[in-house]
Amino acid sequence: MKKTMNTIQFATRMNSIPRSFIREILKATSQPDVISFAGGLPNPEYFPAEGIARAAQKVLNEDSRSVLQYGVSEGYYPLRKFISERYKSKHGIEISPEEILIVNGSQQGIDLAGKIFIDQGDKVLLENPSYLGAIQAFSAYQPEFITMPLLEDGPDAEYFKAIMKKEKIRLFYSIPNFQNPSGISYSLYKREIVSDILKAHDTILVEDDPYGEIRFSGESLPPLKKFLPQNSVLLGSFSKIMAPGLRLGWVAAQKNIIEKMIIAKQACDLHSNFLSQRVIYQFLKDEDLDEHIERIRSAYKVQCHLMLTALEKYFPAGSSWTRPEGGIFIWVTLAERMNAYDFLKRATEHKILFVPGKTFFAGNGGENTIRLNFSNSTAVQIEEGIKRLGIIISG
Repeated sequence: MKKTMNTIQFATRMNSIPRSFIREILKATSQPDVISFAGGLPNPEYFPAEGIARAAQKVLNEDSRSVLQYGVSEGYYPLRKFISERYKSKHGIEISPEEILIVNGSQQGIDLAGKIFIDQGDKVLLENPSYLGAIQAFSAYQPEFITMPLLEDGPDAEYFKAIMKKEKIRLFYSIPNFQNPSGISYSLYKREIVSDILKAHDTILVEDDPYGEIRFSGESLPPLKKFLPQNSVLLGSFSKIMAPGLRLGWVAAQKNIIEKMIIAKQACDLHSNFLSQRVIYQFLKDEDLDEHIERIRSAYKVQCHLMLTALEKYFPAGSSWTRPEGGIFIWVTLAERMNAYDFLKRATEHKILFVPGKTFFAGNGGENTIRLNFSNSTAVQIEEGIKRLGIIISG
């Protein structure tokens, strides 16, 4: 008699977590003739491979018994001190090393924020569109998502004020610099007004800033945390300024928040990769980080300009797009009649990939939008890829 398999019962929270469309679509990039604007990938041409190799060799030669051992949960103190001093020198923000936690990429910081702040049914405010990884991470804690549209310079101040007054928002997730996916940045005024509004509420601000150092035009602006030192969690990452494979980021927050995050992190992974921490710190000691970042900025500025020029040249009237001052994404709004998923099917037949914008909406909207990544393509690929997309739209 044939034995039937038992049905596995998973936790109900798994039903609320969306699958990452981006991770799935990236499987197609293994084909050598595919031009992909889909990933949020930094350009590997600018990974400081030689400097990282020197740093790794140095720490292994000089201190292998220590760097290959377990580390402390909060992270390597000299690395946290470096991050602390950089916030002070770049933005005039006083954040002590004790207010910094090293995490496995800022994605873990998002998850830890959800874990310590969100109870089932709590209201979480998101920009619309927002980062898919945050939507996934927060969904595990079963909140109710409230969404807020973005203008060219950040949230509509009156709309934001009304939402905060109407709803009991537990957590507001924000990407104020070169937002993923839209490329939009908050103006200085919007940073100040959003912070002022939040001060009147118990809402926790989770400020995600993986792209802030990659500004290639316009004026450098401080994090919202400068105006909202309390009840705020600031996330940073080495992924975009060094290499994502190192999987290191950090959380900056007041000590009582960091203490809760350390407990939550200990239950998950004990501590972040200690060898990576030591290698990164050695690199930061021996190399000029600002000089390295300037190389990235200069390159991405050219790539962004090439894509914007190609969009002007090949996309038909009725389409519009953002003009980011940094980061790695351009957000395109197609004619209202167009469906981005149908567009992707046709684009895939022509060996072009992008991400439909609907993927980044926790609420309604985005059916006729797409996200394009410009940082990980050559000049020839940008020109040819946007040309093919323009022909498909026009056809």
